[in-house]
Amino acid sequence: MIETLKTLCALSGVSSHEDQVRDYIRQRVEPHAGSVRTDALGNLIVFKRGRKTPGNKLMMCAHMDEVGLIVKSITDEGYLKFGCVGGIDRRILLGKRVAVGEKAVPGVIGLKAIHLTTAEERKKVPKLTELYIDIGAKDREEAQSKVELGDICTFVSDAVEFGDGMLKAKAIDDRVGCAVMVKLLEEDLPVDCTFVFTVMEEVGTRGAFGAAFSVTPDVALVLEGTTAADVPTLKPERQVCWPGKGPVLSWMDGGAIYDRELFELLRSLAENNGLPWQMKHYLSGGTDARTIQRTKSGVRVAGISAAVRYLHAPSSVCSISDAEQMLALARLFLQAMAER
Repeated sequence: MIETLKTLCALSGVSSHEDQVRDYIRQRVEPHAGSVRTDALGNLIVFKRGRKTPGNKLMMCAHMDEVGLIVKSITDEGYLKFGCVGGIDRRILLGKRVAVGEKAVPGVIGLKAIHLTTAEERKKVPKLTELYIDIGAKDREEAQSKVELGDICTFVSDAVEFGDGMLKAKAIDDRVGCAVMVKLLEEDLPVDCTFVFTVMEEVGTRGAFGAAFSVTPDVALVLEGTTAADVPTLKPERQVCWPGKGPVLSWMDGGAIYDRELFELLRSLAENNGLPWQMKHYLSGGTDARTIQRTKSGVRVAGISAAVRYLHAPSSVCSISDAEQMLALARLFLQAMAER
């Protein structure tokens, strides 16, 4: 499970450019699937038959895309000016390594040195217009020979295990959900299920709408990475959830109110099988569930997430045990749906 997650996190998959992730997942799951297709938006939709066909059509969902940057202009000096793709806190950008475009041109995000700033400037977070990507080009002409306007930039960050069972990597949101689904597809299933690896979640849950409209499930389980916010600078009432305390079961977030019966089912499955679990103590964010829930005549949605520190940053952190327990609980959910 963790080696699969590490591999997925290392791939480039900024929203609308999920090709590397999709190709890897397809290669992994195609030998185990009944059918595999890619829709017009780029969602990878995989159906696998289980030992039983349920009365309710079941879908499991995780998004392939990650946040990143896009090249907007090139200066006379050969520096790249950029915008953000997805929600990124610009405070974390300075000095980060990136790979630009399909050629993965190495670059680093720069700003004028602290020695050249005023006391007033040092009190403020630099604007995006003040930052640039340095690819080592001597001028605009050389930069244009390497990159193009509209090129996507991916953060460069190794996946590293550290501390007491923690994993540092980029794109844990939501490669952790993708890893869970890959592992499930490689197993015998108790029930028929359609697994949807969605695109463009980070820019408005766009892929999930088309996928859910196509699949038309009765029940959907969304697997996600969610913001932990358990850092010491936050008051307890503002902290959301905690890595290492088990999967997060969703009852409500910024985009959806989850099905009460399915939430209770997940909770009982965790408790009856000795799996730790937690809820969000502060509502934040949203998932593909908000789009899936509103599709056609409506879909019952449930959610399991891994608590992730420093979400949408080049170095996110999660608990390895949380990811493994997320897989265990998703497996139990499929078994429970087969018994209904």
